[in-house]
Amino acid sequence: MPKDEPGPSVKDDELYEKLRDEGNSKAKSARIANAAANSSRSAVGKKGGSHPSYEEWTRDELYERAQEIGVEGRSDMTKEQLVDALRDS
Repeated sequence: MPKDEPGPSVKDDELYEKLRDEGNSKAKSARIANAAANSSRSAVGKKGGSHPSYEEWTRDELYERAQEIGVEGRSDMTKEQLVDALRDS
């Protein structure tokens, strides 16, 4: 199996790939794809919070969030690196 393909536990490969292309982490993409496969698609994603995308956050806000979830090396990261690290966590 190629490196970027989802594992056998992903129930909706097409949605998973779309979410990965949008920049979501593997884990988040798998959770959303599986939730969509298990329930009404109209309900998926509507429960989420109302935060703006990470690109709209300041570097300080990104740093604080990275600190909350324990991203290592966050002190030396640029805003773009923090966004990537948060999406991959």
